[in-house]
Amino acid sequence: MRVLVSKILLGKHFGGMTLWPFIILKDEALKNDTTLMNHEEIHLVQQLELLIIPFYLWYGAEFLIKWAIHKDRYIAYRNISFEREAYDQESNLFYLNHRSRWNFLSYL
Repeated sequence: MRVLVSKILLGKHFGGMTLWPFIILKDEALKNDTTLMNHEEIHLVQQLELLIIPFYLWYGAEFLIKWAIHKDRYIAYRNISFEREAYDQESNLFYLNHRSRWNFLSYL
């Protein structure tokens, strides 16, 4: 896992983002936030599962569909299957040790 720190790449509402193979954080101190780091590591696994580019296409398409449904960008973001899985399991620091492949599908 490669961690970069950049205040420029992230919007004001986000502390971290994963762009395979990097986890980008807004602040150096966030490297110690085990919940955030676990959330982003879940995204790394999801991205590898879908061979990276298809992940971003799926993520974008799902976001647009959810945005059309909910008429709210934040609600759309929180309802993307990849985000639902990551938020649901971010506190479980052992989740990736026993996670089933393609488990994000159970969050559709």
